[in-house]
Parts: sequence; structure tokens; C-alpha cells
Amino acid sequence: MAMISSTRQMYDQIDVENELYQLRPHELSIAPYHILLFRRKLHSYTKISELGTVYRYELSGSLHGLFRVRGFTQDDEHIFCLEDHIKSEIRGVLDLTEETLHQFRFDRYEVNLSTRPEKSVGSDDIWEKVMVALREAFNDKGWSYKIDDGGGAFYDPKIDSKIEDALGRKWKCSTVQVIG
Repeated sequence: MAMISSTRQMYDQIDVENELYQLRPHELSIAPYHILLFRRKLHSYTKISELGTVYRYELSGSLHGLFRVRGFTQDDEHIFCLEDHIKSEIRGVLDLTEETLHQFRFDRYEVNLSTRPEKSVGSDDIWEKVMVALREAFNDKGWSYKIDDGGGAFYDPKIDSKIEDALGRKWKCSTVQVIG
């Protein structure tokens, strides 16, 4: 844990429109630290969560209400589980996503399943197992979804949910990724 705290203090600063911002390189996401914490002792299963403040350099003309901001707090959770638990864990995350959207009265939303991009890492076998688990989780929920062909990260497929505002515009809201 000390390594996480001490590492976060070594970032550059940038002046944006007379406001000082602290920069954090994208490569220093929370995921590597969660993996290090998980590897410290033997686990059969665990969830590691963290709330972290994220800042993005958005031009002032592109800022838009709560959808396009320069700074926000995001939750970042990593679930470490066995291969045969992927579907049930994804189903639980989809249930939580649905419950949260309904709490905020977002009843119009779509979900996209992003598949393997042309340039990616990992074996075909792992990608296929994860894709099967994701499709089965959607089917268990009875959700329809759109395929974002090749839209996955280079290291994993993902699920993106997009909420619809009162004007019919769609905004990316949450992402669920499975790293095999």
C-alpha cells in the first residue's frame, strides 16, 4: 500500500486557463496496483475496489454538464475469480449497473459488446472463453446488445453502457472489462 501512495506523488503539473492541474500518466492506472495487492498472498477469490480522482484536459468549449468534465471521481473495481465464475461475476456487475442506472432514473440505455481488435494480445482460446461468458451473461439477463466489432481493448473484450439523455443523445457511462 505504501508503494501506491508514494508513487502517486511524482506527477507533473500543467497550467490550463490559469488553473493548476496535477498530471497522472495513463499508464499508471489503478489496475497494476490492484494486481500487486492481489499477488501478495494466496486467494481463491477477491474483489479490490478503489475510488480515484481522474483529471482530463478537456478544452473549455467541449465541457458539457456532468457528461464532459475535467475532473471526476470514478470507482475502479477488479474481481479476481476462476474461469468458470466469469459469467456469474459479469452477471452481478450487470445487475449492479442496471440498479445504479435505475436509481438515477436512466431508463433508456444501450449496451455494447466490444470484440477483439485487429491488433491484440492473448490467445484465441482465452478471448473466445471470455466472449462466450459475456454473451451468456447478457442472455441470462435477457438483455439485447449491439456488437462493436473490433472495439475491444488490445488486451480484452469489454461491455460499454451508454445512457440516453432527454434530447436522445447517447453518453458512455460505464465499462466492464474481462482480462483473461
